[in-house]
Amino acid sequence: MLQFSRRGFLASSLALTACSIEHNENIQIEKFICPPCGCSLDHVEFDEPGPCPDCGMSLAPKHETDLGFEPKRLAVRAGSYEMPGGVGHEHHRIQVHYYKPERFNPDSSILLIIPGAGRNSVDYRNAWLGAAKDKNILIAALGYSEDDYDLAAYNMGGVIRNFVAENVDNETRGVIRVSDDDIKFQINPKREEWLFNDFDRIFESLKIATGSMAKTYDVFGHSAGGQIINRMALFYSKSQANRIVAANAGWYTLPELSRPLPTGLGGSPINESELANAFASKLTILLGENDNSDSAGGTLLRTPIIDEQGLGRLARGKNFYAVAKAQAQSFDVPFNWTLEIVPKAGHDFEVMSRAAANMLFP
Repeated sequence: MLQFSRRGFLASSLALTACSIEHNENIQIEKFICPPCGCSLDHVEFDEPGPCPDCGMSLAPKHETDLGFEPKRLAVRAGSYEMPGGVGHEHHRIQVHYYKPERFNPDSSILLIIPGAGRNSVDYRNAWLGAAKDKNILIAALGYSEDDYDLAAYNMGGVIRNFVAENVDNETRGVIRVSDDDIKFQINPKREEWLFNDFDRIFESLKIATGSMAKTYDVFGHSAGGQIINRMALFYSKSQANRIVAANAGWYTLPELSRPLPTGLGGSPINESELANAFASKLTILLGENDNSDSAGGTLLRTPIIDEQGLGRLARGKNFYAVAKAQAQSFDVPFNWTLEIVPKAGHDFEVMSRAAANMLFP
């Protein structure tokens, strides 16, 4: 048996003055370094973020501020703080790795970043540093502990719980094969316990701590994170998210009310009206042209039913988009989703992050 678990701020003159004072007090000359990896440029300091000229890894801030639990203000630079988990996870913690650019102002954009199954939120945040500086975006990558949030709580967004698979074959690297009959879970009808609620709550914490006047945020998720925000579009269409970019998701909950969970919406609380609202959201399915084989990277779940979506992420993403478009047409409702394919890209979150940044903030 295998249990899946991968490791109002007011717009007043006082508020703006406080923001200005913080800005002046905390601006420092930043330096960036390659995370120690054995390349020839380990410990060399760079003036700007971006890929290491030797190994290609994303350069990281040399210094990072740990602000503890729910800070009232965010300094201008890289840092982190903790938020409490949502309903059902009150005793757990969400690590928020943020970057506030020097030119940040109350009208700047805010982007949330949802990592893949590795839960490496620092690396995902660092992959967006260049775009954050160049485009003046406040970015925040969310870190969920593997011990506290298993596959059901993370990949599936808490829509199901107690996900267990028996007779698992994981001898092939990067692939988990299992029979659909050997998968057991329970549907969680309690919407307040779904993971998607966290994103609006963290957005509000960022607004309060920075004096932002933003009414919406953008969100990027990759791999398992892409699964989460695909499902966010379906299960939580009332969110404050504006543009949603889901990259390189491994498999999908299809927008079909007659197909049972976890590969469809059957048995969930979602109805036709909510599904119509989901189709009106600004969801982009972002796929890598070369992310279509078991060897592309990441971990791919394969069951006979899931394989009907396709045998690789590119095929599965195309199928998801096609099914959604057909469903919207059958409902005769607006369909605002888009499908984008990144040439020559595989399952690389840094490459996909750059592609998403160019698309969102040209």
